[in-house]
Amino acid sequence: MTKRSGDVRTKEEAASVNRREQILEAAVVVFAEHGYFKATTAQVAEKVGISQPYIFKLFKNKEELFVAALDRAFERTIRTFSAVEASGDTLLEESIRVYEQMMETHPSEIILQVQALGIRDEAIRRSMQTGMNKVTQLMENKFTAAGIAHPEVEVSTFMANGMLCHIAMALEMPELKPKHLK
Repeated sequence: MTKRSGDVRTKEEAASVNRREQILEAAVVVFAEHGYFKATTAQVAEKVGISQPYIFKLFKNKEELFVAALDRAFERTIRTFSAVEASGDTLLEESIRVYEQMMETHPSEIILQVQALGIRDEAIRRSMQTGMNKVTQLMENKFTAAGIAHPEVEVSTFMANGMLCHIAMALEMPELKPKHLK
């Protein structure tokens, strides 16, 4: 009997985790479409096909939901860049390639990060700071391990170009994207 109740609990926990992921996925899209201040948890619930109170079982308020969605976006960015394997000669080029691919496959996550830059809420700012620091440190470690001279300068340029790409995407102005020598 204990095993059976454990199985039920495991299934319930798995369903809860899956539902949480569905909510976060929907939240990213809703926040990207409407902005933090105009988006509602009711819109997120509707997109998932659940009741709004269910969202509040998992997230105490809209801010907490936004931070969780933003953290999720940074986790994808970190996973994407962690998977980059290239020599010093091709590391920058490969990093740019996977970033551009991520912009195509997960544009709402990029828009979410751009929006978060302008929100003065402390929890959102902390999430942005943590995410940016993790990405910067990851890339600096990769550039250092690849033997790139002055990795901190190269990473600073890479991150600045990334932010310009974020802005170009948010403004729908691809002509703003950084130009690179081939």
